[in-house]
Amino acid sequence: MNEDRVICGANAYDQKYYFNEKYAKIPDSIKDELHVICVLFTEEIGGIFTIEFEEDGTVNMRTEAAPEDYLYDEIGSGLLVGEIRRKRQELFESLSLFYRAVFLNEDVSKLLDEE
Repeated sequence: MNEDRVICGANAYDQKYYFNEKYAKIPDSIKDELHVICVLFTEEIGGIFTIEFEEDGTVNMRTEAAPEDYLYDEIGSGLLVGEIRRKRQELFESLSLFYRAVFLNEDVSKLLDEE
């Protein structure tokens, strides 16, 4: 995991939320939505949950648990990640577009034509 590309995450063990200030240009409404997604995920499933960019700008979700965490719901985590991906597809596409335009310096007009 490249910590530099982590947008945000929540940790059920420390009960903390983290937002990477490198992405401060993301609108506050989207930051709030990401915050809610991360915190609700860890409240329901447990463990550590992060939302991050891949090298190509794709948005990915990762979840992990401490080896001694017997309450972590591994099956539920996969199901919930799939549900979040379906319900928030437009949000993740917008984040990907943001990353590709701002950090990869791709031409925004060409990116919009792809969609």
